[in-house]
Amino acid sequence: MSPTTPTQPPAGRGPMRDLRRLLIYTGKRLLALFLTVVVGVYLTIVIANMGGQVDELRMVQIRSEASELVRANPDFQDMPSEERNQLIQRQVAMEVERLRLDEPFILRSIDYLRQAITLNLGRAEQMHSDRGSRAVYDIIVERLPATLLLFGTANLLVFFVSVFIALSLSRRYGSPLDRSVIALAPSSAAPGWFYGIFLILLFAFVMPVLPASGMVAAPPPDGTWAYAASMLRHMMLPVTAMFLSQIFVSIYSWRTFFLVHSSEDYVEMARAKGLPSNLIERRYILRPTLPPIITSFLLMLIGLWSGAIILEQVFDWPGLGLLLFQAIGHRDTPVIIGSVVIFAYLLAMTVFLLDILYALLDPRIRIEGGER
Repeated sequence: MSPTTPTQPPAGRGPMRDLRRLLIYTGKRLLALFLTVVVGVYLTIVIANMGGQVDELRMVQIRSEASELVRANPDFQDMPSEERNQLIQRQVAMEVERLRLDEPFILRSIDYLRQAITLNLGRAEQMHSDRGSRAVYDIIVERLPATLLLFGTANLLVFFVSVFIALSLSRRYGSPLDRSVIALAPSSAAPGWFYGIFLILLFAFVMPVLPASGMVAAPPPDGTWAYAASMLRHMMLPVTAMFLSQIFVSIYSWRTFFLVHSSEDYVEMARAKGLPSNLIERRYILRPTLPPIITSFLLMLIGLWSGAIILEQVFDWPGLGLLLFQAIGHRDTPVIIGSVVIFAYLLAMTVFLLDILYALLDPRIRIEGGER
């Protein structure tokens, strides 16, 4: 009886199986994050409306505005008081029907949730965009680029500077500079807006060399380069504040990762073989630490999103944080909900990116029970 030869799997079956597992993994993560966003947005809707108690405040406001509108109109001055009251009641009834305040709050909250998740954010009650639009989507889209520009610049600056310095310190363990960074690491406990207040006092008032607030000069300068230069000057203080609040703890954390991996046996073996230091750092130290580095970076990014409200208020930076602060002051519920929806999507995208990068970079992670 002749021995049977083992059958080989069809060509391309392995890559296709890995692709299918990756797609299933991605779909599950997207579903989990979507459910998280739905729950968070619905809780925001309930809290922003105080479980329906805001409807009573709206009814009072509607009656007051309708009464003032009718009584201020000279055409209705000679109208009998009973007819005038009936007219006011009709105006109130029309507004109540338009806002659907005659329906139970639980039904309206489900509809609000559906509209929010599909980014159909409705119209603002008090606020408007710089172009005069009352659509919440237009108001938020107008403010979103400013937030992405400010926080994106600060995060990328912190990431590249801290990785470069952390690699350098891992070669100089115990040096005065290394000890200085360790001593300064607790300073990152203070948020960016805390440093921002002192930076404004120092560089905008004591030594008035930089603008204290705003995104560009008023009136905005003509020309692309002049506008960009003005924006850069206005970005320096808030970016510096965020940089100071994160840089030392980031250097300390990543320097620790590099020190741990630089003492591994395979690194010592590479040094014994006489490999160049740059190659050892790039291949045997930096590459294995990419997953925790990216995790720390994205978690730092999530933390900075949550601090955008106060920081943008301190620097009067016209982004989503300042918009949300103003909406809370005006009690503009649609803008509050719309801003939270955008923040929720940004956070979900950050977490999703973290999951995908981890699955691609860390060979220890298995997708759907199969080895990568």
